[in-house]
Amino acid sequence: MSRHRIGFWYRLAAALAKPPLLLLFKRDWRGAEHIPAEGGFITVVNHNSYLDPLSYAHFQYNTGRVPRFLAKDSLFRGGFVGAVMRGTGQIPVYRDTVDAANAFRAAVEAINKGECVAFYPEGTLTRDPDLWPMEGKTGAARVALLTKAPVIPVAQWGAHEAVPPYARRKRVRLFPRKTLRVLVGPPIDLSRFYDREPTVELLREVTDVIMDAITDLLAELRGEPAPAQRYDRRRALAEDRRRSSGAAGSAGNGTAGNANSTTGTTRNGTAAGSTRNGTAAEGENA
Repeated sequence: MSRHRIGFWYRLAAALAKPPLLLLFKRDWRGAEHIPAEGGFITVVNHNSYLDPLSYAHFQYNTGRVPRFLAKDSLFRGGFVGAVMRGTGQIPVYRDTVDAANAFRAAVEAINKGECVAFYPEGTLTRDPDLWPMEGKTGAARVALLTKAPVIPVAQWGAHEAVPPYARRKRVRLFPRKTLRVLVGPPIDLSRFYDREPTVELLREVTDVIMDAITDLLAELRGEPAPAQRYDRRRALAEDRRRSSGAAGSAGNGTAGNANSTTGTTRNGTAAGSTRNGTAAEGENA
């Protein structure tokens, strides 16, 4: 089988989701010609809003090649949402458990059957203060090397204006109508990495190539250059802990807390919340 049949549950989800998306949002979709017409493939997508999985799924549904997403297992646990997730063939990810590897096996099987599997390589909403892609996890790289399937980079922008990520209060700002932008690029050439031992270093290198392709597309979509270094959440958290520990030590000695221990959103490395000293990203095996 080269194409995944659009079954009842996917059509039902589309029937429910498309009307409000069409009514409430404008669309700027480009690059659909890069979505393969036949055979299994991988898409790698940036993530900056709780809304963007719907907007991206809408785009790809219209190409006729519906995606199977890797999603956290809690979304599959009953109720209507769980029924839709199971019925549409989405792939549960059991984080930090012995079952975590099953998601990758299921992804490989789906691709080998001719389906599309969509990865959010960052593993969560970006923590970059300016919503650029942060350091990626290596799951997409692992599956790409195992299957040698086309890896299609996708950048999206605009959903965050309606549903901002990590807002302290759940704010939805639908008006004036926002534009949901999607830009798809040509397949990423990973052939130089095939048939090599999948070491941690190799997987990190492949992941960096993937994240570079997504970031370049997003820079084109946004019309501005991307930062020289990607936000590294693990490094930022470690720096935050170090500075907090230092501030506590100073307070214990009766001295004033160093102002540099506070967390901010600058890019020069002095504020832990947004350090861009690119090293290994969180959860390398995810």
